[in-house]
Amino acid sequence: MTTTKHVKSVSGITVRLAGDSGDGMQLLGTQLTNTSALAGNDVATFPDFPAEIRAPRGTRAGVSGFQVQFAKEEIFTPGDTLDALVVMNPAALVTNIQDLRKGGILIANEDGFTDKDFKLAKVDANPLEATVINDSYRLIKVPMTQLTRTAVSEHGLSPKIADRCKNFFAMGLVYWLFGRSLDPTLRFIENKFGKKPDVASANIAALRAGWAFGETTEAFGESYQVEAAELSPGTYRNIMGNQALAWGLVAASKLSKKDLFYGTYPITPASDILHELTKHKNFGVRTFQAEDEISAMCATIGAAFGGTMAVTASSGPGIALKAEAMGLGMMLELPMVVVNVQRGGPSTGLPTKTEQSDLLQAMFGRNGESPIPVIAPRSPADCFDMAIEAWRIATECMVPVMLLSDGYIANGSEPWKIPTLDSLPQIEIQHPVDSNDGEPFLPYLRDENMGRPWAIPGTEGLMHRVGGLEKEHQTGNVSYDPANHQLMTETRAAKVAKIAERIPEQEVYGESSGDLLVVSWGGTYGACLTAVRRCQEAGHRVSHAHLRYLNPMPRNLGDLLKSFDRVLVPELNMGQLRMLLRSAYLVDCIGYNKVQGKPFAVSELIEQIEALVPAAVAV
Repeated sequence: MTTTKHVKSVSGITVRLAGDSGDGMQLLGTQLTNTSALAGNDVATFPDFPAEIRAPRGTRAGVSGFQVQFAKEEIFTPGDTLDALVVMNPAALVTNIQDLRKGGILIANEDGFTDKDFKLAKVDANPLEATVINDSYRLIKVPMTQLTRTAVSEHGLSPKIADRCKNFFAMGLVYWLFGRSLDPTLRFIENKFGKKPDVASANIAALRAGWAFGETTEAFGESYQVEAAELSPGTYRNIMGNQALAWGLVAASKLSKKDLFYGTYPITPASDILHELTKHKNFGVRTFQAEDEISAMCATIGAAFGGTMAVTASSGPGIALKAEAMGLGMMLELPMVVVNVQRGGPSTGLPTKTEQSDLLQAMFGRNGESPIPVIAPRSPADCFDMAIEAWRIATECMVPVMLLSDGYIANGSEPWKIPTLDSLPQIEIQHPVDSNDGEPFLPYLRDENMGRPWAIPGTEGLMHRVGGLEKEHQTGNVSYDPANHQLMTETRAAKVAKIAERIPEQEVYGESSGDLLVVSWGGTYGACLTAVRRCQEAGHRVSHAHLRYLNPMPRNLGDLLKSFDRVLVPELNMGQLRMLLRSAYLVDCIGYNKVQGKPFAVSELIEQIEALVPAAVAV
């Protein structure tokens, strides 16, 4: 469908869709994202879910949002200020309007602004009539519910079912406004609702009605078009972090010629990894939903002992429950991957909001001296690569590896360049097939990586002890000898530290010395990189180092930190990485910390950077 109105070309658009958790905002946002990706735009998203499973309808606690930025140039965040905001009720308006830029487009479903809705949202009057709204933004009031009912009236739906189609009406209007094709969503509707032809035809009618409203109303004088981005050649698809992580785990199992066992207990925001893995039984994936986190961890240890690729996942509260058994896995020196998709804490905390407050838990949250490697992806697509890397490290060193994702990465999405098979690293695993030249089998005899043999149970001549009691060096027999405990403790720590010899040195975006180094980890990557880029363009001597390896850290990191006058560490916690850097390298890092359940805005980081560097030199 082609518009007859004026089309304005822009470099990028940031839009947020917000409404009640039953209004279909996540579906609308997902479809807008996929359509933009198919159009060749670079895309970044940020879904925002209510913290309660079913918050009271119409309340501020029940608002569900989805933000997407699509652009013709490479982007790394879902955007700061909004160019457009679509709201379905007063609660969505009052909780999101502060992020809409002055002069931005505000589209409101005026049918959702009734006296009852005002009471639920705890507003005294209709916010759409407020002077500050009408003077500050381009307000477009649309009777979406009424128009949707009219559009689907011929399809025999009840009023309740008909009203559910209004998200497709909103979708059609947004598609018209930003020059998106209807075709991908039409195919989606046919595939999803094919067995309910009346619902499918009603949703299609609502979608087309929304597009037609944008084309015919006088409220919009023009629409906007974002041209395709110039990305490196290859085949791309849009991918979410949890999906990429699941696919990375499957790829790692095939690269190592191991079936995948995934033992878990559902928890937000890690559950989607389980949901995705259950779809891939044809690749030798076995999923096990245990009765609790402890049994899930213990089952994962059993799978590792049996010679399978063993993985478990949870979030902070569940990781706390897994801690003792993780220590057992470390003591047994068996390879496994423990995924922690971090969320706001402590305790139940903010279960649907993002945070990165589990770093110290990952490093030290087990009793005794219990070091394990810790790595962290930087973006949704990077979850694929880091899942493979976690398994590689685990098998090379015979140790559980913690992979720290977070809610922002897990639920966000971006274009992912599908790799070729020959570009992926092979993971070679050798199991001993007999004892050492007829000598008794030594289960803790170490190789060049300080890893012990991974003996498969039942292999003749390889019987050995396992358990949580201290092991005698090489033989694995139970030992209470003080000197042996010292030796084994130091050996396990040295094994993890030695990994630094086989991971990449820390890369720097910018010069290797200067006024300020911004150090980030996890989901803060995109905001930090974008902020540093803009400060460099303004003439500041600032660089960026993003850590994907947290234990051990890259071997050149200490020298790099000391090459800058100041070091800024932005974190969505109260300063956990900063504490580790200060302790390890005696560098007085400066923290910038935020625990609001929201990611950093690029503008926030630019303000902090500019406060710490000298005035920019005119170019």
